[in-house]
Amino acid sequence: MKQISNLRSPIVTVCGHVDHGKTSILDCFRGSSIQKGEAGGITQKISFTKYPSEQIKKECSLIEESGIKLEIPGLLFIDTPGHAAFVNLRKRGGALADLAIVVVSIKEGIKPQTAEVLQILRAHKTPFIIALNKIDNISGWRKQNKNINESIKEQAEHTKQEFEEHLLTFQSSLKEQGFNSELYFNVSDFSKQVAIIPCSAKTKEGISELLFALCGLCQKFLKVKLETSEEAKGVILELKKEKGIEWAEAILYDGKLDEGDEIVIANFGEPIISKVRSLSEIMPLVMKFNSVKHLHAATGARIQLTNKEGILAGMPFQEVKTKAGLEKVKLQFKKDISYIMKLDKEGIIVKADSLGSLEALITLLKHEKIQIVKAGIGPINKNDIISTKANISINPLNAVLLGFNVELEEGIEISPDIKIIRNDVVYKLIEELQTWRKQREEEIIKGKMLGLATICKIEILSQHIFRNSNPAIFGVKILGGKIKTGIPLIDEKGEYVARVKSLQKEKGSINEAKEGDELAIALPGIAFDRRLKEIKYLYSDISEFHFKQFRKNKELLSGKEKRILDEIESLKQKAFS
Repeated sequence: MKQISNLRSPIVTVCGHVDHGKTSILDCFRGSSIQKGEAGGITQKISFTKYPSEQIKKECSLIEESGIKLEIPGLLFIDTPGHAAFVNLRKRGGALADLAIVVVSIKEGIKPQTAEVLQILRAHKTPFIIALNKIDNISGWRKQNKNINESIKEQAEHTKQEFEEHLLTFQSSLKEQGFNSELYFNVSDFSKQVAIIPCSAKTKEGISELLFALCGLCQKFLKVKLETSEEAKGVILELKKEKGIEWAEAILYDGKLDEGDEIVIANFGEPIISKVRSLSEIMPLVMKFNSVKHLHAATGARIQLTNKEGILAGMPFQEVKTKAGLEKVKLQFKKDISYIMKLDKEGIIVKADSLGSLEALITLLKHEKIQIVKAGIGPINKNDIISTKANISINPLNAVLLGFNVELEEGIEISPDIKIIRNDVVYKLIEELQTWRKQREEEIIKGKMLGLATICKIEILSQHIFRNSNPAIFGVKILGGKIKTGIPLIDEKGEYVARVKSLQKEKGSINEAKEGDELAIALPGIAFDRRLKEIKYLYSDISEFHFKQFRKNKELLSGKEKRILDEIESLKQKAFS
């Protein structure tokens, strides 16, 4: 391959399940202890680390030992929260990350958030390696001052056996996710096998090999991708305010950005045009910014803009130098946004806190074959509620609104006939949606069945006879199921009695009553003392057709409803015989 002089630093996202050690591994690289200062040991925001080539050579003796000439100027790490939305940070033409490190605890394996991350990486064809962390938690593990391959060989037999068992279990789970994998020193083809690097952020074992694998992959497969162009391109990660000054925290992934440059920022409507007022760049290995006049990709920065109106997290931006260039970029951004927002004719409504989050949510919902009719960024508002209510008549299973990491606007009223599910972890949102839909579908099916026929057992309260006939009115207690006006009743012998004329509870007429209710019932065409004096229980009459429907959907009935159904069937069989 020809030598490329203008290579940028590869952007590497460090991701995985909460508490599997993402930030701890980065701390090993940069020699810091940020993780200890995080709330509960969990990363609360995206942060980036500029990692120069001098530091790579210092921390990874394997590069010099192997004779590899390090051509990349360094690495730019993005440390993300546990959920997949931030793995989904997007730039023009693909994923923001050139490469990912998926951190997995060796004893815990693939958790739901890890599976999410893998789905997003696959969707965007982002290459990745596995940091199989916390090997020091394996029973009897002893740190060896050797490379990780030799260190594994030097462990006691029972320790090696436990390591291999966990490794095989993990590889099997990874295979189920659609990936072939191998320990990095056994990989024959890095384009077909995912490299697994056993490591420990606690003992620092495997960390040098992790860096070595990263640099090797970058130089072997990503050189052309890392060649920079003239125009500055980036992604806004977050808007922050410090000492009264508002900054856009961003990653510049291509080109050169100067103070005074004009940029276009992608938006749902008309793209936003702004000028760069001032720039600050992240300093190597520390979370501090230094004021600069120019930025060169790839780097993390704070940008003060002249126009901040409408800017949201996750929005890509690009420098423009001419009017023709401006129109071209605006048109392209509109196409990019419309592609992200490719929605269905009917479906649920989703809201998220940023463009990257929204796209991640849409990607994962579509993976689960869930249709989306409307999507947006920002808090849940009155219009979202109205749109969700409109779904009730079209498809009641779509009368649900998903909110990823968003709040409800103040003063909006939540309608009881729609469902709002909010969470800041994508897989939990999807789990809750699927659970709610299953329950709602069962309610709809059961409602249709019960609309045709009702399962009911009532006890006659013979001490409460209000009228003997025309119609007979007396007290009853609902022992199971529910009773409705108009349903036919049978007695303990399976013989027809009458249809319910009316129901009265607490001096008011009602159309139905449920288990546990005590009320008065009116039955026409009978005299209580002749027909019901010796009867203790009445049941709803159910046709053969409705019996079959109930039997087919028996899982939707409660235990008591099933028992009453059996009693009714037995009574009708006796009456027939």
